[in-house]
Amino acid sequence: MRDELFIRGAVPMTKSEVRAVSISKLELEEDSVLYDVGAGTGSVSIEAASFLKKGKVYAIERKEEAISLIKANKERFHAETLEIVEGTAPEAMVNLEAPTHVFIGGTSGSMKEVLSLILQKNPKARIVINVLALESLSEILTWLKENSIAAEIVQVQVSKAKEAGAYHLMMGQNPVYVISFGGEGGTLVEV
Repeated sequence: MRDELFIRGAVPMTKSEVRAVSISKLELEEDSVLYDVGAGTGSVSIEAASFLKKGKVYAIERKEEAISLIKANKERFHAETLEIVEGTAPEAMVNLEAPTHVFIGGTSGSMKEVLSLILQKNPKARIVINVLALESLSEILTWLKENSIAAEIVQVQVSKAKEAGAYHLMMGQNPVYVISFGGEGGTLVEV
């Protein structure tokens, strides 16, 4: 889905090219139960909901402006399988049904606690995490190593053309690390 289709404010949004890679890495089925943790504008939730005709998407978000944007986008796209969960992760996730898939766009500093709860609820959950900051990447790599979990890490770097007079210049966007692991075969824990 093109970024321009979404109602946006000052809330960060997973851009279309990165969203395409991230949703691909989720490996969703039509009956999947997806948590979108730190849902922002809801772009991942909305696009995933279009695939999940028999499933469920829980958009977990704590910021008021973001929640308003998710509600507006849910209405705009008629995302019937999307439920907005207001609150901070992991506390807001405790009473939800177990996920089969999880997309993490932000945890406000509680990444380890969020991952721990997800794996308690479903040790075979497919998890995809997007990070920009090297400190966040380092934290996740340390957690993966401490838990003997093998993950795939892909860096997505997108540039888009911008007109400059009669010319077009390529303007780079922030690189995003897309980390994915787990799934039907379970988390890849070494014994």
